[in-house]
Formats: sequence, structure tokens, C-alpha cells
Amino acid sequence: MKLNKAMNRRNFLKVSAASGTGLVIGFNWLAGCTPTSPEMSIPKSWTDINAFIKVADNGLVTIFSPNPEIGQNVKTSMPMIVAEELDVDWKKVIVEQADLNTVKYNRQVAGGSQSIRAGWEGLRQAGATAKQMLRQAAANQWQVDVSDVSTEMGQLVNSKSGDKLGYGDVAVAAASLPIPDEVELKDLKDFKLIGTSVKNVDGEKIVTGKPLFGIDYKREGQLIAMLIHAPAFGMKLKSYDAEAAKAMPGIQDVFKLDTSLEEPQWSDVNAFNDLIVIVGETTWQVMKAKKAVNAEWVADTPLENSEDHFAKLVDGVERQKGRVLREDGNADAALRSASKVIEKTYTAPFLAHNTMEPMNFFAHVTPEKAELVGPIQTPESLRGTVMKVLGMTEDQVTIEMTRMGGGFGRRLYGNFGLEAALISKAVGKPVKLVYTREDDMTQGTYRPAYRVKYTAGLDENNNLIAFKAKAAGIPGSPLFANRFPAGTVDNYHGEGVNVATNISTGAWRAPRSNFIAGAEQAFIDEVAEAAGKDPLDFRLELFDRAINNPVGDNNDYDAARYAGVLKLVKEKANWTQDMSGVSRGVAAYYCHNSYVAQVVDVVMKNNEPVVQKVWCAVDCGIVVNKEGAINQVEGGIVDGIGHAMYSQLTFKDGKPEQENFHQYDLIRHMQAPEIEVFFVENDIHPTGLGEPSLPPVMGALANALYKATGTRYYNQPFTKAKQADEILVG
Repeated sequence: MKLNKAMNRRNFLKVSAASGTGLVIGFNWLAGCTPTSPEMSIPKSWTDINAFIKVADNGLVTIFSPNPEIGQNVKTSMPMIVAEELDVDWKKVIVEQADLNTVKYNRQVAGGSQSIRAGWEGLRQAGATAKQMLRQAAANQWQVDVSDVSTEMGQLVNSKSGDKLGYGDVAVAAASLPIPDEVELKDLKDFKLIGTSVKNVDGEKIVTGKPLFGIDYKREGQLIAMLIHAPAFGMKLKSYDAEAAKAMPGIQDVFKLDTSLEEPQWSDVNAFNDLIVIVGETTWQVMKAKKAVNAEWVADTPLENSEDHFAKLVDGVERQKGRVLREDGNADAALRSASKVIEKTYTAPFLAHNTMEPMNFFAHVTPEKAELVGPIQTPESLRGTVMKVLGMTEDQVTIEMTRMGGGFGRRLYGNFGLEAALISKAVGKPVKLVYTREDDMTQGTYRPAYRVKYTAGLDENNNLIAFKAKAAGIPGSPLFANRFPAGTVDNYHGEGVNVATNISTGAWRAPRSNFIAGAEQAFIDEVAEAAGKDPLDFRLELFDRAINNPVGDNNDYDAARYAGVLKLVKEKANWTQDMSGVSRGVAAYYCHNSYVAQVVDVVMKNNEPVVQKVWCAVDCGIVVNKEGAINQVEGGIVDGIGHAMYSQLTFKDGKPEQENFHQYDLIRHMQAPEIEVFFVENDIHPTGLGEPSLPPVMGALANALYKATGTRYYNQPFTKAKQADEILVG
């Protein structure tokens, strides 16, 4: 495949003005570049080839990973794509996290499972362009045509003489060359690195406790800051007394901070803009002083309760007229003529993100510039907000991205970075802002609460002839009206209801899908049971319809790929085999451009259901790093099972009733099942992987639990909510 220069430039292969010179990096930087092979010496100089690649005189290659690393392992997989096209020995690659730079890089975001999908072409071009420039430099030195120069694991080979040069031997000359008009990308069959299993480039540092995360970051002379926000949603600060706190050892200041914005971006979600700030020398001193602050809060908007939320969701589904999102045929008429009608309702509570690493950010703001360092999924959005609030230009605000100890969508919203910047400006010193677990869990930005009612109609031959979905959410409906089963049934109606709240919500791993997939797939099993059909075969029957005679023109999934993962998991799990003592549930779902099907095996131990094993088939196109991909899928499955079984966030008079892990249950290591993952092999460009394995497992789990216990599971969390069908009528 050849790509022209214009396309290269559009895909951020901008060479810096300094690229033509040998770039000597200081000693401190080199100290972190220990060669991966004992035979390799410490390099004396480095040369910029393009925004992604530096080549050392001894052949070492530094590849910059542009996107935030949130645990999805893009810091390994994105450089792998560059290295593949560069044709360099992975053992000679050093990976560095790039800072925010919108001139050099495109879409520096960790969200939507799109990092690899969005970066695929550009990353390949970066490697291929650098390789072409190195080949041209070698050709010039040998005085041969560039077609006579090939590459082999970081070596340039003269096909006429057999002579060889290392990349480092021609790096300076290569960097001075113009970007080539065309570059040749590898044929997929020639990949040597992509598709293999590569260890996490930060793995050793993580397990040995090296400073990588935002919480690890320190700057000489920095102060520690913590916040106090209102104890309940709907309250604002009336007054506070901080004299006792100010008198405590190490405390520098206690003051009020207003972080409200006139024109907030989507990423500026923050329920609490009325804050009390405590600044001191150490974390422990600040935590103690925080407890000594006496504050009085007053209600400003209604103080909501979980009972009210449930009633509003019931009203939204049962009585309110929602927005029609899709209409095929006449579902109501078809239901009136149906031989069987199945109607069920499903619910899920608010959920906290609960990242392992609490929110934190470093900021040093002076009149001339603002330096920010920390774990953020949307660094460009954070920079935009800081620029606006501080009245600075883009070149005055820098953001250095650290590795994140989890995000799951929480760190899309950068209020904690803005807070750090405003605190630093107020005290005139570098500041590290740190949230406690209680601060984070009660701050908001939760997964919304949801309720959906499904109605299906079967004819006398047990064919699906009508399907209705009406879904309400606090604050937004979770329904994707153009996804399955839309396109498989002649009469389909999709309707959404939005319910207002003063509780702040936001993206939570696989937004909306994290509820609607499980509900949909549990209901499909009930319809299959009513039809007297095997639930997996029933789904395949519907996909056959969508493949051969789809309904509507706006179905946002590929039915053949959908059916493909179902067939693969059916084969791998031996679905048709009788397994004594094992109850099995199946589910399949499409989101983030990928397809996942799962079979969950549940066994009874001491009269309690235990998830024994999960079989998972995934079609995400080309798999870049197989080990990392498996880890992603496994993590999503465990996360989905844990939250479906155990987790919930409830409210009393606007106050979250769960503030830490003694009240908010998460899955434990001993509760995690065995998992087997299988990938569909194809040549489709990579699609999402960080989120797609979570949504369907909730449905497969509910279906397996029904077979194990005889009880249908309609309400999450399954271990705490009442499951009786009659409470769902509304």
C-alpha cells in the first residue's frame, strides 16, 4: 500500500525544525534509558526522525506513545505499530510517554476504546516514513537506488554488495531529508511484531513500585492540598470556621475556592464548585487539619433520595411519553395480533468509578506559565479549560501525562486538574492536589441509574414479529435504537426518556452499553424460552434475518460479524455438550466497533451460585498485542461480573450512603472466574477493545444464574436487589 505526502502530513508526521541535527540528550534523561540488551552501550546522541521516533547513534530507537495510558496498554501497543513498519528489533526500542502536543499528535485521548482504531493508519505511516528516509540516506551513502536498500530488524542492507548499516549510522542524514512523496506500508502477511504477545513496557516498573503514576509525582518545594465539598448534592456553603485548622502544624492556608465556569466544556462536569481548600506541607498534616474545619452547608436545590429516583424511573418508563428513536412497521398492532407477548423490566443503580488511584494532580502556576502534571484522559480539554480560566495562551499551559491507576471514564472529566491549577495560583507555589477515597466517591460523575421495559411478540410459529424497548435514565436514556435487535424484526419501536437530576453523572466504562446490553441479552433469553428455542440458536436465527433480509437502512452493526462471534463461542465452549452440574448463559453485543460473545458457566456451592468460567469470542479486527488484548478482555469481564453482582450507590437526602469500600462492594480476587478468550482472525483494521467485553457478560451472567437458581435476575446488583417480577410492573 502506498500513501502520498499529503496524507502523511494530514496524519501528523510533522518533522520538527531541529530534526536535521544530532540531538544530544542530557544525562538525567539518559539515566532512564538503560539498554534492554547488555550488549548495547549508552547512546551519545539521538536524532529526531519525526514526531514519534528518535534514533540513537548506537541503533537504539525511542518511540513516543502519544495517548494517555490508563491501563489499556496503549503505551505498548501504539509503539508496536510504529516499530512494525519501522522494521526495528523490539529489544532495541525504548518507549516514552509523550506530553500533550496537538501540533505533533492527533487525538491524545483515552476514551471510547478508540486509541488504536484512530491511530492505526497514522502510526503505521510514522514508522514507514522513518524507514523510507533511513533507506534513502543509506542509498545516498552507498550511491545506489533506494530500491536496492532493504531493512532487517534495524539494519539497512545493500542488495548489490551485501553491505549493512545500522539505523544509527545514517540517522542524522535521514533526518535532513524531505518527507517522501510516497511510502510503502507492509502487507499484513509480512507482520512480524503485530499479532504477537509483548509484555507491558511498564510492567517491571509497576510491580517494583517505580514512580509512574500521578500519585507518585513530586516536585521540590511542593505543597499538598485537599478539598472539602458539600456533604450532599443540592447543598452549597453558608459559612466555615478554619481558625483551628490554620493553627495546626504544617498548615499554610485554608480558603474558599469557586471553580464554577461560565461556559463549561463537556469535560468540565463537576457537581461541587463551592469548595474549602486546605494547603499544607504533608498529606498527613492536611488530612488532620481537614477534620478540624467546621463548615455549615445549606440546601440550594432538592436533596434527592434513591426512592425518588426509582419512582422517577418507573414514571419515565410506565407513564411518560418519551422520544421515539426508531420506528419500523407497527409494533403495537403486531403485539395485538401476537400469539405470545413477553414483557419484562430491568433496572440498574448509580455506580462510582472507584479507580485504584484516587484523583490527584500537580500544578505550578506563575504569571508566565502553568505547568500541570497528572493522570488525565483528556489532556487537551483540560488545557483548554485552564487557559480560559487563567487567561493564558496555549503555549503558556503545558500538560505532562502520567500513567493512570485506572480511569473507566472518571478521568475524562478534569475538574481536579483545574482545581490544582487554581490552588497553585492562589498560594503562589507548586501544589499537589490529592483526593481521599471518600472525596472521590462522594464527588459525583457517576454511572447513571437506568430502567428499561421490553415487550416482544411471537406468532403461532414462535417467530419474533414485534419488539418494543422503552428506556429511561437519570439523566439520559441508555437505549441505542439502531443496534440489535433492530434490523431483525419487521415491527420495532425504540423510545427514550431523560430524567432530570442534580447528581452529576458521566461516562462509565462502555457508557449506556454497560446497562442496556445486559438487560437486552437477558430479555432475549426470556423470549427464546417462550419460543421454545435454544437461546444461542435463537440469536443466530435473528442474525440470519439481518444478513439475508434486514429491516431498515440504519442498522449500525454487521450481522455476519455478530453471528461470527456467536458461532465461535458456541464451538469453543462446546455449547451443545451436556455439562452436569454446570448452568450456562450466553450473550452477545456490539459496541465500540467490536463484537463480543460470551458463555458464562455457573455452579452451585453451598447453595450459592459461583461463576466458574467465562468463554469469550471477540472480533476486534487485527489484534496488535495479543497478551495485552487478552488482559483487556479479561479485565472487562471481571469488572462486569463484579458490578452486576455487588455494586451500587444509593442516596439519602442528597448524600451518598456509600463513601468507601467497607460500604461499596467490589469483586474480590477469589471471586474472579477462569476466562478463555478467542479472537476472530481477519484483516479488518483494529477496532475498540478496552470496553466491549464488559456489557454482554452482565446478560450472560443473568442467564446462567437463572438456570442455576430458577430465578430471573432483573435488578442490579443481583446479590442485593429484589428480583421478584411483580415489583417491576410499576
